[in-house]
Amino acid sequence: MIDGKTIKYGDNVDTDVIIPARYLNISDTWELTTHCMEDLDSEYFNKLKGGSSIIVAGKNFGCGSSREHAPLVIKESGIKLVIAETFARIFYRNAINIGLTIIECPKAVLEADDEDVFSADPKKGILTNKTKGKTYSIIPFPEFMQEIINAGGLVEYTKKRVTL
Repeated sequence: MIDGKTIKYGDNVDTDVIIPARYLNISDTWELTTHCMEDLDSEYFNKLKGGSSIIVAGKNFGCGSSREHAPLVIKESGIKLVIAETFARIFYRNAINIGLTIIECPKAVLEADDEDVFSADPKKGILTNKTKGKTYSIIPFPEFMQEIINAGGLVEYTKKRVTL
């Protein structure tokens, strides 16, 4: 179960605003994470301190370059879930690979406002906007994808499955 307050963005949030390319020479994950969303939302980290842990966004979230840094810095900044109308396909796969839970639910996005409180049970396929009192059915991930997310990403999942 995932619970949290939302930060809402619009359509076409691309990887260059999630983590600007000028910082991609930084190898320290935490330092890199400090630049998450800085060109889109200067209040991003203040919102996280205020209890936000879910991003809600419109269509084509994560479009642009295929850098794995984008879902990584979102996850490492404290976001537990991204709900979008649609995701760019490479972002979608990169998010699963690093263990970031993502959900496509256009109706929930359209009805959500900034700072709404959501609850999600991706395994059961239930998403609830507690602020609005609305519940949505979502398509649960296949079991193997849920195992990857629960393990913390593809690398950790693989480590657990490989016997030496």
